[in-house]
Amino acid sequence: MESTKKDNTVAIVSYIYIIGWIIAFLLYGKNKTELGAYHLRQSLGLHVTFSLLLFFGTVGKILSLLMVLFMIIGLIYAIQQENKPVPIVGDLYQSLFKGVV
Repeated sequence: MESTKKDNTVAIVSYIYIIGWIIAFLLYGKNKTELGAYHLRQSLGLHVTFSLLLFFGTVGKILSLLMVLFMIIGLIYAIQQENKPVPIVGDLYQSLFKGVV
């Protein structure tokens, strides 16, 4: 499937805080592409995990920094228009959120 500028935008915007994910999801509804769906699932998993980790004290906050690093990696993959999972948790997010996007 050939990527377009619009589906690249969906992929990129999905990593910008949760509000960016919501905007990307709305854009995706008008232009459904494989790249957009892939990165919507990745970024949703990262946003959810990041939010949950903040409730687990010091260890959770340290691990949440790892999620920020994974978001940056995912953003780089989105910019490069690649469907590559983020390290460690990316494949899990793809299977967990298959029904969402």
